[in-house]
Amino acid sequence: MDTFTPTTDPLAGSVALSAIISLLPLVTFFVMLAVVKAKAHISGLASLFVAILVAIFVFKMPAGMALMSGVMGAVFGAFPVVWIVIMAIWLYQVTVVSGRFEDLRRVFDVIGGGDVRIQSILIAFCFGGLLEALAGFGAPVAITATMLLALGMSPLRAAAAVLVANTAPVAFGAVAIPITTAAALTGLDANHIGAIVGHQAPFLALFVPTLLLFILDGKRGVKEVWPAALVIGASFAVAQFFCATYFSYELTDIVASLAGLGAAVIFLRFWSSKGREAARERILVGGGTQAGAGTTSSYDESERKLKPGPTFLALFPYLLVIIVFGIAKLWTLGVSVPGALAATDVKVKWPMLYGHIIDGEGNPASSTIYNFQWLSNPGTLLLFTGLVVAVVYSLNDDGGKYKIKVSRAIAEIWRTIYNMRWAATTILSVLALAYVMNLSGQTITIGTWLAGTGAFFAFLSPILGWIGTAVTGSDTSANALFAKLQQTAGINAGIDPNLLVAANTSGGVVGKLISPQNLAIAATAVGMEGKESVILKKVAGWSVGMLFILCVLVYLQSTPVLSWMLPTP
Repeated sequence: MDTFTPTTDPLAGSVALSAIISLLPLVTFFVMLAVVKAKAHISGLASLFVAILVAIFVFKMPAGMALMSGVMGAVFGAFPVVWIVIMAIWLYQVTVVSGRFEDLRRVFDVIGGGDVRIQSILIAFCFGGLLEALAGFGAPVAITATMLLALGMSPLRAAAAVLVANTAPVAFGAVAIPITTAAALTGLDANHIGAIVGHQAPFLALFVPTLLLFILDGKRGVKEVWPAALVIGASFAVAQFFCATYFSYELTDIVASLAGLGAAVIFLRFWSSKGREAARERILVGGGTQAGAGTTSSYDESERKLKPGPTFLALFPYLLVIIVFGIAKLWTLGVSVPGALAATDVKVKWPMLYGHIIDGEGNPASSTIYNFQWLSNPGTLLLFTGLVVAVVYSLNDDGGKYKIKVSRAIAEIWRTIYNMRWAATTILSVLALAYVMNLSGQTITIGTWLAGTGAFFAFLSPILGWIGTAVTGSDTSANALFAKLQQTAGINAGIDPNLLVAANTSGGVVGKLISPQNLAIAATAVGMEGKESVILKKVAGWSVGMLFILCVLVYLQSTPVLSWMLPTP
């Protein structure tokens, strides 16, 4: 088979014209979603078809290679990406099926100290962060919106609150799969990208709880509860920073969410908010007298004290995840567990691609090697964690109150796979699209063209992630589309490509806030189907404002002004 070397000016020797044509697959995707209103998986498949045509007829990539590039991308999308997402959602489902989820609700109720504003922050921000860490892809919005609605909150207020709360943890969502995906597509170090994101996302996390107070209860809420919001936000932000930088970027959101929750527990022992009763009257529909609201809890006073056993078991899955991932990523005493797990990886030189797609120096493209991490990847670690949780829950059923069999828990895996079928198709098609564009040279061409903006591209970098996530509803998909482009633009503009790939990830977190997919999920969860535009008007300004902050931050990090704050490789 012939060899193929991507070029940046296949159309009339012009980088600009070639880049404009290279944008067609992305334009197709955005138009199909936003204008035609096609479903995400249909839009992904249509854009993949356009990308293959551009690869063959404009970039002169052999048809077999173009098709096989798409196949390789889809396989990577299936494993590890979809595998991780399915296992994360399944672990959460085990807690729901077992009934332990209700104990988790009681934890938030008691810790909140009777203040619906603090309870809402704990649910939307801290617990939402845990759900984002394990599941992502809209699950946190749907679940936390339902919980706030159960308190008696108005649908619009609940929807706006959970959408804003879902921004800070998105970069590390689904066990940080956006960062893992970006690293795989660019060949950069995932740990270093994660560390840089850990020096960007905390700036949002610090202020999001206070912003939630404003959305929930206006200026009065901020004035009365800001100390608690600041403590929770600061604890979350500091934990994000240290975990992403020094511990494990995959565990960042789990550690940060538990840190925020723990800080709330300690702080509220010494401090109590003002105006709790008046706030309940203002915030909750009917002053909190609706069914399920009561005194901000569906539990009577005799149940408002946390019992050690049920509380521990409710938190057990998340604590176990930290232990399992910590051992898998860091344990080196006696035996190197990370090394032993990595030794099981199977590297596959992809047929029709490896040795046939070569770079300008005549070397095989490293991205044509598929790394099959059947044991070491986060999805398999989550499977092991979930099985342990299922066994523990089956042995601690409290006389049948929390009855669950291990077989029932395992059956939930297949139910989760079925429920994820269209979301999985979208992920596979977007990653197939990314691989075709990357290996054919389309992404590199766009990046080379955009790099013409020079140093100013650092300011624009987060906007690409924002656009990608706003349209696709997934920071992972945004990285699949633009990570390689960011890397190429950075190299050509003389900007650290790691910074720009991280900026794409961080920019995506505030794009999630206005994505049609997330708006639809929130609207459905609170019973506002067909009124997504109303919710959009409520949150769009916050999305743009946070994006501007990120653009300024990334630009300054690319200059001597703030370059000192970036981690070293």
